[in-house]
Amino acid sequence: MFQSFETTASPEQGPERLAALRVAMQAAGVDGFLVPRADAHQGEYVAPRDERLSWLTGFTGSAGWCVALRARAAVFVDGRYRVQVKTQVAECFEKVDWPETSLADWIGAALPAGTMGFDPWLMTVEQLRGLDSKLPHDLRPCDNLIDAIWEDQPAAPMGAVFAQPIALSGEAHEDKIARLAAGLGEARAAVITLPDSIAWLLNIRGSDVARNPVPQGFALLHGDARVTLFMAASKLTDVREHLGERVTVADPSGFEAALRALEGPVRIDPASCPVAVAAALEGRTMIEADDPCILPKACKNSVELEGSRAAHLRDAAAMVRFLAWLDAEAPGDLTEISVVQRLEAERRGTNALRDISFETISGAGPNGAIVHYRVTKDTDRPLRAGELLLVDSGGQYVDGTTDITRTVAIGPVGEEEALIFTRVLKGMIAISRLRFPKGMAGRDIDPFARAALWEAGLDYGHGTGHGVGSYLSVHEGPARISRTGTVAFEPGMILSNEPGFYREGAYGIRIENLIAVQQAPALPGQSVPQMLCFETLTWVPIDRRLIVPALLTQAERDWLNAYHAEVLRRVGPLVDDVAGGWLSEACRGI
Repeated sequence: MFQSFETTASPEQGPERLAALRVAMQAAGVDGFLVPRADAHQGEYVAPRDERLSWLTGFTGSAGWCVALRARAAVFVDGRYRVQVKTQVAECFEKVDWPETSLADWIGAALPAGTMGFDPWLMTVEQLRGLDSKLPHDLRPCDNLIDAIWEDQPAAPMGAVFAQPIALSGEAHEDKIARLAAGLGEARAAVITLPDSIAWLLNIRGSDVARNPVPQGFALLHGDARVTLFMAASKLTDVREHLGERVTVADPSGFEAALRALEGPVRIDPASCPVAVAAALEGRTMIEADDPCILPKACKNSVELEGSRAAHLRDAAAMVRFLAWLDAEAPGDLTEISVVQRLEAERRGTNALRDISFETISGAGPNGAIVHYRVTKDTDRPLRAGELLLVDSGGQYVDGTTDITRTVAIGPVGEEEALIFTRVLKGMIAISRLRFPKGMAGRDIDPFARAALWEAGLDYGHGTGHGVGSYLSVHEGPARISRTGTVAFEPGMILSNEPGFYREGAYGIRIENLIAVQQAPALPGQSVPQMLCFETLTWVPIDRRLIVPALLTQAERDWLNAYHAEVLRRVGPLVDDVAGGWLSEACRGI
């Protein structure tokens, strides 16, 4: 549970490891090799064994690629990691802004012709199709060349699996299996590789991936409402009875053979299905469609929503105790690490925390401008008066997953910081207050979060919000609030609402609440609700010292005052007198 502050990789190792990879490339007869930040299960988060991108390059972000050629190599990162990659990755790797520059465009310019090797378990059907359509190169599946040179590569994770009871899941896994099997249509089976999909479908949880309560494995959902689960038997000791007769357990080593033995059309999700799976199904009809668990998992039922509300109140009390302590002690001799340790201690003090939901981001001053900054002993920075502290954190509770960001003033700060903070706040309020027609997707509402920043010629390089699981992954598809979000919102989806702004070398600002999609009340003259809106789940004060009231409209001011009044009403009874006194002051109206 405790967060580690050790440095997991360093730029100094990059040149030697890249040289070793090039020797392996020559032996394999390829001119280049693709190294994604992925594992065979195609989840966003990976176990230490699968941290190949980090091992090779030093880059520890949650998304990215490396393309290694005989004479050039590059690391591709998106807007969240443009600052981070500069400090983590050696000069032998070019740093490429992705997806503005695609892998295909860069490879095409750097290697006009040749053979590109890739591990077919680490690339999806959709990814390979995109590359194959744009590159004249021979894209050749091969053994993983990183594994061949990584001498102390960790073993595959074998965390014990446990059941998620129906009192928390809200639906028996037998009923989920039957419901989803009935929707397969002409497909005789569906391949499921995503760990959180398997966990949701079977009402199980695990510990194979840090901060994510999921077990790694593969599954086949059969049209006759059975599931074959390919997972090490040693992990399933405590859930054999729970799984019941509908679930057959098989050893993972037999997965490919089972795929080759399937009859009839098979459903695969090209966005998450590894190329190796499609190769094993060659000769059979493959029906391409979404992972059948993706949308049902995202649309939380009433039990899951009630669990999330309870988890967020518990988490809010821990956050309020933390913020009260921080306000009394900072700057003092506090550092980013001491902030993380205190916040984790407050969450553990609830006696309900199973784990944190991701590595806490505690960025003081310029470190706050690194969007996914993770403090280590080497980067730990003291809190200083006049600076901002950005804290992005969350907890994993059996009834819900939380994710919250607050940006806090450490003493009086500059006018620029307050003005921009207020513009970020206006964007967060805009999403919170929004009513929108059914059928709208993330790309339709993302501009509301950015409009106030755009008016000042500013923007931020990440999405405004991601889906969140129910005691599952803190990042969950398929819906998101972003320029690329195309999945329509449906009631029950839980999303983050987190606009921000980052001044490299100076400060970072982000304000994040979690919100749930719900039916909006019918307006006068409407017989039935025709719009959707968001229910706020997060109840923690927003730093009033950073708000410029003159920039807020009356409607925005009313929302903020009502929000703070509700924070005080809900959380006040859950904290002691010291934290309660701080909370009363923090929630004063403006």
